[in-house]
Amino acid sequence: MNKKLRRSTKDCKIAGVCGGLAEYFDIDSTIVRIVYLIASLCSAAFPGLLIYLILMLVMPKDNNVIEIK
Repeated sequence: MNKKLRRSTKDCKIAGVCGGLAEYFDIDSTIVRIVYLIASLCSAAFPGLLIYLILMLVMPKDNNVIEIK
């Protein structure tokens, strides 16, 4: 199977980064968001906002949009 890490267009709260990570690892996006928030708040060495912005710029957007006819 050829998986690619992309920002989600279906499960998007801000930019789709956490939703894309959840789709890639096949887990619930809420778990990814909670783990990311806890890691950002509890660790001074994990600059959460900067990492999120970098991922938002580096990860391509998912283009698998379902068209309804």
